[in-house]
Amino acid sequence: MKIAILDPDNWREIFASLTRNKTRTFLTAFGIFWGTAMLAMLHGGAAGLEGTMTRNFSDMASTNMGALSSDVTSISYKGYNKGMSWSMTTTDVERLAQVSKALDKYSPMIARQATVAYGSKSKSARVNGVNEHYCEIQEPTMHAGRTINASDVQSTAKNVLIGLNISTELFGNDPQAAIGKYVNINNIYYQVVGVASQSGEANINGRIDDSMYVPVSTLSRTYNTNNKIDVLIFTAKDGYTPRDVFNDMRRVVSSNHPIHPDDEKAFWFMDISEMFNMIGNLFTGIDLLALFVGMGTLIAGIIGVGNIMWIIVRERTQEIGIRRAIGAKPRDIIVQILSESMALTIIAGVAGIVFAAVALAVGDNITYDPTFGAAGFQLTFTSAITILITFMVLGTAAGLIPAIKAMRIKPVEAMRSK
Repeated sequence: MKIAILDPDNWREIFASLTRNKTRTFLTAFGIFWGTAMLAMLHGGAAGLEGTMTRNFSDMASTNMGALSSDVTSISYKGYNKGMSWSMTTTDVERLAQVSKALDKYSPMIARQATVAYGSKSKSARVNGVNEHYCEIQEPTMHAGRTINASDVQSTAKNVLIGLNISTELFGNDPQAAIGKYVNINNIYYQVVGVASQSGEANINGRIDDSMYVPVSTLSRTYNTNNKIDVLIFTAKDGYTPRDVFNDMRRVVSSNHPIHPDDEKAFWFMDISEMFNMIGNLFTGIDLLALFVGMGTLIAGIIGVGNIMWIIVRERTQEIGIRRAIGAKPRDIIVQILSESMALTIIAGVAGIVFAAVALAVGDNITYDPTFGAAGFQLTFTSAITILITFMVLGTAAGLIPAIKAMRIKPVEAMRSK
């Protein structure tokens, strides 16, 4: 007993049947090819877009990071009208650290525009005052030296961490050449202790590559800020969110400033975890859209398979009748028709997956970043097999109804058909 799928004569007959009308077969196969390719590319493309977006935040120590700064009040309180400007202070931060169970690492920041010079070379850049936790939160890429540490902050040391672009402009391409040198920042000399660059795209108060970082205590004394700060960046402990820290800060501030405890608009607040949730929801929607569009294209291709099988059955009615007359079993007729639909689906489906894999590989190569690696525009083997099996099942199902119709053709009626 021959197995139909292994019978060379059966495959020759399938090939002859499909090539009898090349244009029709090509258009049907193209529908399957494009449906497979679309579904695969949309699936892999959505993953790549998510990877591209996520790596923009790769310089954050945690998705549980937040930032706070003062804004204009929106509620009148203690005799002060709304619309009042105010400033957070290091005292507010110290009290927050004492009372908040949610606060983990934190760094108050002061920012000023400055001119940094070394020898005859100079550059305009932003200088930021930070504490020892800043680089633990922001996680820059270190090229030489070290970051600002607790000793620098306690001793108000005149040490500076400079960005890679500043180092390159002042000292050349070797970051190590900058270490130990003294640079003039607005007529005050600081010793370079490190060279760093941005790890991702997200930043606060400018990119690290083009900025300088000194102890917050040093910058506060230099500019006589009276303990006022511009921004507080922080991370929340496990089990808490940055909004928990924000709520604690509102209570702390209301006891030190004429700020109403319910006045959320008196603060500028950024919650990285909320941004990640928004991104996650966005890409969930993109995945569903990709699935919807891909399945729609898939169904269109499968309908094409069903149609061509109907046409083939009608064209071969006499042939099928003759087969039945000379002893062909109903099972043989069903296998023959289903084999043709499966062959068409598999060949076009595999071609579509290969095309999608190549296209995604090109996209991954274009978006490749030396620091972060590939974005993830790729189709996994499991996904490819799942898509192919889905098409095979649906393609077989599309040929099932015409196959059953062919099986039910009576030999006498078939011989009489024209």
